[in-house]
Amino acid sequence: MSSTKALSETQMLTAVKAAQAKAYAPYSKFPVGAAIAGPNGEIFSGCNVENASYPEGNCAETSAIAAMVMAGVTQIDEIYVIGNGDGLVSPCGGCRQRIREFAHANTTVHICGPEGVRAVIAFHELLPNSFGPEHVLASKE
Repeated sequence: MSSTKALSETQMLTAVKAAQAKAYAPYSKFPVGAAIAGPNGEIFSGCNVENASYPEGNCAETSAIAAMVMAGVTQIDEIYVIGNGDGLVSPCGGCRQRIREFAHANTTVHICGPEGVRAVIAFHELLPNSFGPEHVLASKE
């Protein structure tokens, strides 16, 4: 599966940085943004939203996936994730599983910092031998 309308890296970086700027992170002081490219050139963004009942907040990736699903889209072609600091800010384990639900064989994860893309990783490298919808559906046959 591939995009019918490819988005540029510049478009995705603009979207992910705008999402990060809206993060609600008063406790960790670590704003994170995510932007998903859908199959028809759509962009769905999300930011982390913390809560005083830490850690009951939402990750940026979770927020972006929720926006995507609300729009009726169920496929992630690419996802960009941005955080500050020197290290790579890759999706947490829970978000990797959430991304997996909507990923396909060519889904890529772009890990970004303030300067731009730091790494591009095929999703299956982030969550090898993953459990997905096809496993559940196959068990019901």
